[in-house]
Amino acid sequence: MSGAILGVSAFYHDSAAALLGPDGRILAAAQEERFTRRKHDPDFPRRAARFCLDEAGLSLNELSAVAFYDKPYLKFERLLETYHAFAPRGLTSFLSAIPVWIKEKLFMRRMLNEELENLGLERGRKGPKVLFPEHHLSHAASAFYPSPFKSAAILTVDGVGEWATTTIGRGAGRDISILRELHFPHSLGLLYSAFTAFCGFKVNSGEYKLMGLAPYGDQDSARTRKFRQAILETLLDLRPDGSLLLNMDYFQYATGLTMCAEGPWQELFGLAPRSPESGIGQEYMDLALAIQQVTEEAVFRLADTARALTGEDNLVLAGGVALNCVANGKLLRRGPFADIWIQPAAGDAGGALGAALAARHIWQGEERAPRPRDSMDGAYLGPEYGPGAVARMARRCNAPYRAFEDFDALCAEVVGLLAQGKAVGWFQGRMEYGPRALGNRSILGDPRRPEMQKKLNLKIKYREGFRPFAPSVLEEEAAACFDLDRPSPYMLLVAPVAASRLKPLPQGYAGMPLWERLYVQRSDLPAVTHVDNSARIQTVSKETNPRYWQLLDTMRRLEHCPVLVNTSFNVRGEPIVRTPLDAYTCFMRTEMDALVLGDALFLKEAQPAWSEDGDWRTQFELD
Repeated sequence: MSGAILGVSAFYHDSAAALLGPDGRILAAAQEERFTRRKHDPDFPRRAARFCLDEAGLSLNELSAVAFYDKPYLKFERLLETYHAFAPRGLTSFLSAIPVWIKEKLFMRRMLNEELENLGLERGRKGPKVLFPEHHLSHAASAFYPSPFKSAAILTVDGVGEWATTTIGRGAGRDISILRELHFPHSLGLLYSAFTAFCGFKVNSGEYKLMGLAPYGDQDSARTRKFRQAILETLLDLRPDGSLLLNMDYFQYATGLTMCAEGPWQELFGLAPRSPESGIGQEYMDLALAIQQVTEEAVFRLADTARALTGEDNLVLAGGVALNCVANGKLLRRGPFADIWIQPAAGDAGGALGAALAARHIWQGEERAPRPRDSMDGAYLGPEYGPGAVARMARRCNAPYRAFEDFDALCAEVVGLLAQGKAVGWFQGRMEYGPRALGNRSILGDPRRPEMQKKLNLKIKYREGFRPFAPSVLEEEAAACFDLDRPSPYMLLVAPVAASRLKPLPQGYAGMPLWERLYVQRSDLPAVTHVDNSARIQTVSKETNPRYWQLLDTMRRLEHCPVLVNTSFNVRGEPIVRTPLDAYTCFMRTEMDALVLGDALFLKEAQPAWSEDGDWRTQFELD
């Protein structure tokens, strides 16, 4: 056995695999969706696991352990007890869910062994130990062990694992202690998801849309205050320590196939559930703001409790709610912690890494190595494609391009295109792990151009026009552009745009309809300044991503602007691109103007007419 450990998350959403080397270094990690092109793919991550093993040059037989990110028996116990507690409600859901569990999921060890045999595990030979850390322990491990802190308070908040929906713990050295737990059905994550569904967005993927919609709500309106009061007085009892009790007369997720009881919600808020893809009225913006405010208050109280219980100066976060970067940014500025660190793959995908880390430090008892920065390597842990893969793709697609031997010259050319208002696909190095594109699978634009947000949303991403875009900024220049005094490498902190860069708002701004407010120029970086004058910031380090840093530095030198618009390289409904072919396909399907694959520049105007007739995309493999 090599001492290497494979972590796996699967069978709910965002399945993933992650591999630790014998020395504990994170060798590889990726979500299955990037390989299957099926967004939020929940199936066993065969392709992601195969990539991880191939990247390390290991076989399954050489591993010490395979760690799955939760305990199936405990989850099954929760299902049975929940259906029993709410009976006879939930019979339809019971008849749908339980046969699958009895037939498959209850025998998870057998399922995993079968999947591992498909990946090359020799039958009959003693293979790696199969371990099952609890779901929130996996989240806690993913947050603490890669962090730069020797010890820290740990807060994990999501929908639900086995029983736990929220935990408070402490990490020190190789040890993690769970100090408090909140149990299902009382869940901050499921509360937020219920509002996501009621406002017309998809659960487990649309929560960030609800967060982006909230700033359009009117903080001073009587309606927003009424919504907030209704939430706090009728839907939940939020306790001083951050724990909460939900009024289950208003929720159906425990036993049904929907999140909320629509009739009681409609009576409570005076609103019908919004139909997906329909127009968004001010009332839904106010409702989004109200639940965001309640969520932030719950997070603040949980953080205060974590500080009191642990006495730690630093906090680490994981779980789906930790992706609420608005709450994260406010928590950092508010205190009580001196610093916080958030796992970049905070959702279920990150559970794969957390399971492997829990196995290493808790099961194997290995100590953590001291480090000045976190150990995520910028989250650049996925597949990488060299010039040969780019050239093969270009030949098969008859795609002309210009190859640059001088990277400085390429950066200057790209900055010139960006300054002309062009949108540029930027594909470099190893793919990111987690939901954010961080400069290796990104679409870039000039943040100074007011029309850039509209162009990227409507002509390239094909998504809702209200959605904000994030800035990438040189780490050294961040404080000059944003009210942020520390790095934010994973785009998980929202902070105000620097006051010196703001512009006065027109008279009557607050009463304008959404679309008029959206396109008001609020700063000299209008494409990345949200309606509340905030931005979701990625600081870029020369040490972590030298090529992306060099592009930003070229933008600074030539255009006197150290910032770029950075959005993920995909269109709505599709995962972020993985291969050169994925990138070229997305480039040609949209109104993107240019594409950079490594050192190769493709201009849209030079490309042949695009056609997807037949099954040509599956006839050759570029991996």
